[in-house]
Amino acid sequence: MAEASYTRRGRRLSRFSRLLQIPFPQLRHYPERPPAAGLLRTGEGTSSSSMEEEAKSVPNADANNDAAAPAAAAAEAVAAPQPSSRESTEGEVMKEEEEPVGEVLERLLELVGEIAAFSEFRNAYRRQFCNLSRRIGLLAPMLEEAKEAPRPLPVASEAALRRLREALRGAKELLRLGSSGSKIFLVLERDKILKTFQDISERLEQALAAISFDELNISDEVREQVELVHMQFKRAKERADMLDDDLFNDLMSVYNSSSGANVDPDILRRLSEKLQLVSISDLNQESLALHEMASNGDPGAVVEKMSMLLKKIKDFVQTQDPGMGALASTTSISPNDNSSCPAIPDDYRCPISLDLMKDPVIVSTGQTYERGFIERWLEAGHDTCPKTQQKLPNKSLTPNYVLRSLITQWCEANGMEPPKRSAQPSNAPVSCTAAGHSKVVELLQKLSSQNLGDQCSAAGMLRQLAKRSAENRACIGDAGAIPILVSLLSTTDVSTQEHVVTALLNLSIYEENKARIITSGAVPGIVHVLKRGSMEARENSAATLFSLSLVDENKVTIGASGAIPALVQLLSNGSQRGKKDAATALFNLCIYQGNKGKAIRAGLVPILVDLLKETETGMVDEALAILAMLSGHHEGKAAIGAASAIPILVGVIRNGSARNKENAAAVMVHLCNGELQQQHLAEAQEQGIVSY
Repeated sequence: MAEASYTRRGRRLSRFSRLLQIPFPQLRHYPERPPAAGLLRTGEGTSSSSMEEEAKSVPNADANNDAAAPAAAAAEAVAAPQPSSRESTEGEVMKEEEEPVGEVLERLLELVGEIAAFSEFRNAYRRQFCNLSRRIGLLAPMLEEAKEAPRPLPVASEAALRRLREALRGAKELLRLGSSGSKIFLVLERDKILKTFQDISERLEQALAAISFDELNISDEVREQVELVHMQFKRAKERADMLDDDLFNDLMSVYNSSSGANVDPDILRRLSEKLQLVSISDLNQESLALHEMASNGDPGAVVEKMSMLLKKIKDFVQTQDPGMGALASTTSISPNDNSSCPAIPDDYRCPISLDLMKDPVIVSTGQTYERGFIERWLEAGHDTCPKTQQKLPNKSLTPNYVLRSLITQWCEANGMEPPKRSAQPSNAPVSCTAAGHSKVVELLQKLSSQNLGDQCSAAGMLRQLAKRSAENRACIGDAGAIPILVSLLSTTDVSTQEHVVTALLNLSIYEENKARIITSGAVPGIVHVLKRGSMEARENSAATLFSLSLVDENKVTIGASGAIPALVQLLSNGSQRGKKDAATALFNLCIYQGNKGKAIRAGLVPILVDLLKETETGMVDEALAILAMLSGHHEGKAAIGAASAIPILVGVIRNGSARNKENAAAVMVHLCNGELQQQHLAEAQEQGIVSY
């Protein structure tokens, strides 16, 4: 019976892992990494953030390119975060209340899965959104065990589960806004957003408080996890997180300025960085989100002012980096032109993308748009003009040859290459321009040569290009660069090896490239670099393994490759950044039950306990989070006890942060429920744990 229960739980945890597909830690951002990616790297400095604060957020730089998300529904969640059923007719509410509890649990699991799909929160509330998503994800084991419970649930518990469903619906709409809504709108409406976070947290806390865990027949391990989540929601509803006042003030100063007024470049720089509007892809997505708001009935004047603000940010970003679109934008600067990029006249910009138009077309209202963007708009089911919000009598598109000729003349007068129409369909996946593809092919020829200098320079260029944008990562992957890069992982040239493994790291952020890297047989080569490369190469190898392990199937592949002992060694003797990378990768790999034993047998536990003693290393948060995970494994429990960790854990419970106290307490609970229960309890009492 015990074996059957253990097997059932193993299958269930595997299912949860596939459902959520979210790693616990994303430890920090490097200055050179686009914040969305969290992994892109060229090798410079480091900064850290709490392991659990970034818990469960998938670093996917190109995620959710479909910027035309239902922002209006999300905006309703901000203005009035009541779930749809509370706005339904009385009959519909009664119908939901009569649903069998099994269907309620099934819908709750579906909601948790839908919420987990919002994997990217690149905005000013990233921490709050990630925490909310993570906490909701941790409820899945409770729901699954309750669903499998053989006996019917009492009426009180059924009512509590229905209240939980209502709360999750509201959370889903809020997270949808955070995932694909306008970043500018989120900051301008900060008071409503923060109030909504508190309201959602309060409703979730109340729903969980009303659930009787004994009646749900869930395991002790899952019960402890849910009680921890309940405490976190309780604290969240009582604590009002404040948005960066400087960001809000900067945004309001530009928002309230006239359209033609000059804006301090320092303000625009801060806005670009804090709003994470740093690439063509970021700016286009924000533009589409604003137009989606307008199409759903938001006040046109407000959206127009936000669009004007976005245009100023975009002009600033392009002025700072005229070549930022060498692979990703629709035009390119002449190589002989070293001056700043000239300001593009408003009439030559697409109202949706704010980019210079290369194939302008006229819709039936008389407005002109870039063909690809207006086609995407229409294919999404819209029947209105994005700019005027007038209903389109038809969806015909007429080429605007006059405007195209004027744009060509303007480009030639300013020393720019005239834009060329793309031959690919407008709904093609993320890709790059023909010129960008040619550049990549040229680099791959150098990469394939026998000349070490050419190999090194080409790998370095691909590394930089892959860092820049999702379009570049897609273009490089499509061109067949990954197998060539993988073949060079074993090179004896240190610089080339560093460039190659970092290029693979940056490429791995694009989801399709993850599969390409795995199928190219890269894991053994990455592990080779992890064991024998320079410190920078080892760091980036660990980060690459972390990125690849975001796909659950890859956790098994990486664990079987011998990577775990090498990561343990990096955690033991690596640089500060190397230790952070190793901890990130190890935690994520150990989400898979089969890897926990490998990590424990590789000597991970004593190293983690040593890190708890060395507070100056700044690794206490990470070490405790991993120990809390391993303490549920029978080998991990024994190893922690053998490492004389109890005095240290009691010290953390006495003096640590709230989060560390929770993790230390979780480890102690597992230790005091094991085979050496009495011994550990006695030792804990000697250390004075009863007082805390």
